[in-house]
Amino acid sequence: MNLKEMADALGLECLTPEVSLDKPLVVAGGYSSDLLSDVLAHAPRGGVLITIQVHMNVIAVAVHAELAAVIFPAGRRPGEDVRSMAVKEGIALFATPECAFDVSGRLYALGLRGTHEESCERAR
Repeated sequence: MNLKEMADALGLECLTPEVSLDKPLVVAGGYSSDLLSDVLAHAPRGGVLITIQVHMNVIAVAVHAELAAVIFPAGRRPGEDVRSMAVKEGIALFATPECAFDVSGRLYALGLRGTHEESCERAR
């Protein structure tokens, strides 16, 4: 599945049309967290992050964690400075009025999975 297929299936609004949506979700995975240090430690490389955080640090974390995209649920939208930085870094941004829980469930139904069990074990 690539980002365009994911966005179409979920009815996501693309906030960064300048970024190619043909990127495959390499790990076919996702991560949902608002604690960015947790994202750095556990988000799957090439995956998608769901977060309500809309500030510049989200883009820095997405770049460092090598994420393909960020989904902002619950009607959250980043400012233009964040959007511009995402375009510069090649990170696709999406928005949806749905809550994070529902978005996560819909991604799961599409076949995306979270981090591997051993990563969760390390976190405990």
